[in-house]
Amino acid sequence: MYAPRLPRIGTLAAWRDAARRLAAARVPPSAVDWGLAGEEGAIFNADLPAPARHLSVPRAFPDLARVLIPDRSGQGMGVAYTLLLRLQSEPGLLSARADLDVARAHRIAKAIRRDIHKMHAFVRFREAGDQTVRRRFTAWFEPDHRIEETVADFFVNRFGDMDWQIVTPDVTTTFQSGALRLEAIRSTRPDADDPLEGLWTTYYENIFNPARLKVDAMQAEIPKKYWRNLPETRSIPSMIASARNRVAAMQQATPNMPAPAAAHGEESAMTAIEQADLFGAPSLDDLRRDALACTRCPLHQEATQIVFGEGPADARVMFVGEQPGDREDLEGRPFVGPAGQLFDETLAAVGIKRADCYVTNAVKHFKFVQKGRRRIHQRPAASEVQACKQWLTQEIAVVDPRLVVALGATALHALTGDGAGLLKRQGGIESLPDGRPLLVTVHPSYLLRLPDAETRAEQAKKFRRDLSCVHDLLKT
Repeated sequence: MYAPRLPRIGTLAAWRDAARRLAAARVPPSAVDWGLAGEEGAIFNADLPAPARHLSVPRAFPDLARVLIPDRSGQGMGVAYTLLLRLQSEPGLLSARADLDVARAHRIAKAIRRDIHKMHAFVRFREAGDQTVRRRFTAWFEPDHRIEETVADFFVNRFGDMDWQIVTPDVTTTFQSGALRLEAIRSTRPDADDPLEGLWTTYYENIFNPARLKVDAMQAEIPKKYWRNLPETRSIPSMIASARNRVAAMQQATPNMPAPAAAHGEESAMTAIEQADLFGAPSLDDLRRDALACTRCPLHQEATQIVFGEGPADARVMFVGEQPGDREDLEGRPFVGPAGQLFDETLAAVGIKRADCYVTNAVKHFKFVQKGRRRIHQRPAASEVQACKQWLTQEIAVVDPRLVVALGATALHALTGDGAGLLKRQGGIESLPDGRPLLVTVHPSYLLRLPDAETRAEQAKKFRRDLSCVHDLLKT
């Protein structure tokens, strides 16, 4: 019986070495008891076989194994080894999603990816008392799985301008003066409070709208087990308990409005937006808050956060793109990555200020596939575009732009129901269902993907030509 005991830090590399040796020796999974150093193992623990030759695996396996190894139950290591061994004689195994081992691997991986997403979203830093030249912050988090090494690079990339420390019950991750260090240290939740947490909790309580309370949606997005990591959640039980009485008080305090002019036999000249405002239509801030709890499609499970539109609530032109990219997903703002930079440069070249425009996407969560440390953009499916359509429709209703610009086929599909033939429709003026003019053009990322410099320059010229039409369209 083999009972490899792997270190708490560097677990993946140690598992990979042990798994290669065992698989090369054709040791069956039933003869291997995986675990961490310090855990009890088999009574008769054989030495690992000698270093192994190179094993052949498909490109998708290393990424899957990387996600499986942090499984706290230890099953992830076992199923990863089972797949590694079977792949030596069944190279197409991973594409058989109905296979019991493959299906089990994906169930475990899904749970771990969700845990990673929650740690990305719910780590809250407190400012440390002893400040140096670089600001220092600390945070406490209790993940379900051993994901500290997996998420470390995310926090380095996002908070590389400060020193910080994230403490979990098993591992302390420290980033200081540009150096990352992980230590296997047993810790307990600190009792210290941060004065800023009190201010944040007060703000959170004051922006709470009891009439919009959706407990099921809130708990789906922020399960109760994560509440202990968030300062504002201390107020949630009392806010929920008082919501019904507060709604009743709001209704009682609402003045009785006189009937519209139509009640006197006159035809109302109010627009739909004016009528919606009169009866309490949601603002952009309301929409953003509601969208934070959106679980209408699976994309919310893997993305870091929702990326809502931004810009003036009374913008005359609205630009609609496809979906957030990697940088947008990390920063929470639309069009801030390479395509966004090209978009800004083109706007400036034709005399349009981005600050005067409302910029959003047809799909609000980043869809990607993980390739090593890179997240590769994936085109949203029609069902995902449809699931997000309610947010785009409401953004258009609230902003009420005079002109909408569709950037790419996905945006065109979301706005008109048909995204086919984009290049043939490029530069054309179409109409939305409400009669609003729609300018059709390509997405700036299309230009960045063109390999030929001459073709790229030609298409960039067409893109500038399209955007230069905005001034004239706004005058009509």
